[in-house]
Amino acid sequence: MRIVERMKSGIPGLDKLMQGGFVKNSVNLIAGMAGTGKTIFCSQFLLEGARKGEAGIYVTLEESKESILDDLSTFNWGEEFEGYAGKHILIVDAEVPTDFKELSDTVTTLIKKYNVKRLVLDSLSIASMGWKVSSMDVAKTRREAFDFMGILRKAGLTSLLITEVPEAENKLSKFGFEEFLADSVIVLHYLEYAAGGTPRSLLIRKMRRTKHGADIYPIDINDKGLALAPNK
Repeated sequence: MRIVERMKSGIPGLDKLMQGGFVKNSVNLIAGMAGTGKTIFCSQFLLEGARKGEAGIYVTLEESKESILDDLSTFNWGEEFEGYAGKHILIVDAEVPTDFKELSDTVTTLIKKYNVKRLVLDSLSIASMGWKVSSMDVAKTRREAFDFMGILRKAGLTSLLITEVPEAENKLSKFGFEEFLADSVIVLHYLEYAAGGTPRSLLIRKMRRTKHGADIYPIDINDKGLALAPNK
C-alpha cells in the first residue's frame, strides 16, 4: 500500500481528524463566511511550515502585508509570524487577475522565483469577483481552473485557497466546480445565535486519499489562535 505523505496543518486538534495532516502536494479549499477564521487558519498553516524550515508564500489580492501582520499581532504567535515574514514566510501583494489563466501565470512566476512548499491564496473569491463568464465559456473556465490546480500540485506545493461563502447561499465558490476540482474542502461556520458553547465550527466536507472525521467540530478562536475545542 502506498504511503501518503502529509503536511501538518498547524491547527491544534485537526491533524488527528485527517490522518496526520493535509496530503502533500494537494489543493485545499478553506471556505467560510466573513469572520469565521479563514485567514487565521491559513496563517497558522504557514507558521507551522516555517517552524519546520519549510518556506511558504501568502498571496494576497486585497489586504496589504502590513494589514495582515497587524491583524495577526493580536495572537501570542503574531510576533513570531512577523519574524518569519520575508524569510520563511513571504507575503506578496498581487494584482487581481482577469481569469484563471492570468492567475496561473501570476502564481507560476512567484513559485519559480521562490522555493516554497506551502501556498495560501487570499482569496479565490476576490480573484474571480469581476470575471464575466457566459454559459458558453463555463467549460473553458473549468479547464483553466483544472490546469491552475494542476500547476500547484506539479510545483510540489501544498496549497490552501480561501473562498468566501456568502450568507444564505449553498455554494462554496463562485462557479460551483472549484470544490469538485480541489483535493479537499474544509468549511468554517459561525452561528450568530449559538445557544451556549462555541458559536464556531469546522467541517471537513471532503478530503481525497484520507479517512477523515465526518462530524461538525466546535472550534475556538482566542489569543492562541484557532484550534478545535476540547471535548467537554
